[in-house]
Amino acid sequence: MLKIIKVTQLDYFDNLYITCSDDSIERNDFIVAKTKRGLEVLRVVKGTYEISKDNIVESDGEFLRLATEEDFITYKENDKKAEEAMKFCQSAISDENLEMRLVNAKYTLDMNKLIFNFTSDERVDFRSLVRTLATKFKTRIELRQIGVRDEAKYLGGIGPCGRAHCCSTFLGDFAPVSIQMAKNQDLSLSPSKISGACGRLMCCLNYEDEYYEEARVKLPDVGSKVKTPAGLGKVIGINILDLTVRVKSKDDYIEEYTEEDLAQLEVVN
Repeated sequence: MLKIIKVTQLDYFDNLYITCSDDSIERNDFIVAKTKRGLEVLRVVKGTYEISKDNIVESDGEFLRLATEEDFITYKENDKKAEEAMKFCQSAISDENLEMRLVNAKYTLDMNKLIFNFTSDERVDFRSLVRTLATKFKTRIELRQIGVRDEAKYLGGIGPCGRAHCCSTFLGDFAPVSIQMAKNQDLSLSPSKISGACGRLMCCLNYEDEYYEEARVKLPDVGSKVKTPAGLGKVIGINILDLTVRVKSKDDYIEEYTEEDLAQLEVVN
C-alpha cells in the first residue's frame, strides 16, 4: 500500500497525487511539495489515505512540509515576477514572429524554473526564444504547449449555466465527450449551444449521459408504433427525466403513459 494525499494548485484545479507518510495532513491544509515541475505550494483536497500501488501508475510528487506564511509571501512575490516575465516573453514572441499564443507564466517556489504555457495550431520551433528567456531571467526555462481545453482550465471563466467553468474548479481530468451524448439528451446540435469556452463540446454533457442511455432503453423511440390498451398508436414524444411517453391514437387522442404504465405498451415493428 502507498500513502498519498490528493492536492490541487492554488490558481486552478488540477488533481495531483503526492506521496505523504504524515497521517495528520487534512483537507484544506496548504503544503509545499516537490513535483515534476519543481517546488510548489499546493492545497490539499483529500487528506492522507492509503491506496494500492496497482491503482496508481506514478505519484506526481513528494510531500515536504506544511506551507508557512513565508511560503505564501514568496508565492505572491513570484506571481508578480511571473507577470512581468510573461510581458517580456510576449514581446519576444512578437519579435521572432512565432505562431504561438501565450497563456500564462509561473515560477516554482524556489525560482529554479520559469514555466510558460502556450497554445499553437502548429508545432513551434522555440529554441531561439528559450535562449532569449534564459539570458534574461537567469533560470531554467520550460515552454509547454497545451491544448485549448487546458487553456480554458488555466484562464477560467463563467459558463452558460452561470457558474465557474467545471475544468477550473473541480474537474481534475478531461473525460472524452462525444456528439452522441448531446443526441442522447435531445439537445440542440448547434455548436454555439453545446460548446464551451474552449470551443470543444462542454464537459457537462458527460455528467448525465449514463442515466439517459439507461432511460432510453426503457422507452420506445419517437415515431414508433405501439399497441396500447386503447388500441394502436404512435409515439409522438418522450420525457426521459420523468420516464413518460406520449402516444397519439388513430382518432388523434393523445394519452400519456408513466413508467408504471410502460409494460402496457408493445412496440409494433
